[in-house]
Amino acid sequence: MILNFNSEKPIYLQLAEAIEDDILKGIFEEESQVASTTEISVRFKINPATAGKGINLLVDEGILYKKRGVGMFVCTGAKEKILTKRKEAFFEGYIVTLLEEASKLDISKSEIIKMIEGSKGKC
Repeated sequence: MILNFNSEKPIYLQLAEAIEDDILKGIFEEESQVASTTEISVRFKINPATAGKGINLLVDEGILYKKRGVGMFVCTGAKEKILTKRKEAFFEGYIVTLLEEASKLDISKSEIIKMIEGSKGKC
């Protein structure tokens, strides 16, 4: 997990995304325990309230849950929720914008597909 303190993105959002990334990578399996807000704040030298805000964001989204007196755990179905959320964000943030710009430039969907297929070696 890496946090960029020079980024314009708030630390708590970076933290939440980093935990989501670790869930997607299988580092944190469903029903496994994740680091506590105290452990996170000490490890990254951040305010415990900032760590708590990132964790609580994931709790609110149904990605993590708290076992009182034990710690934070990954919810069953968390990976699927993250994938769904990120695919929707990808569609809204990239695909819709791409299609709007393509329309302005009079680029057809088939031309876009050809461009994508032609760029496969660049990924």
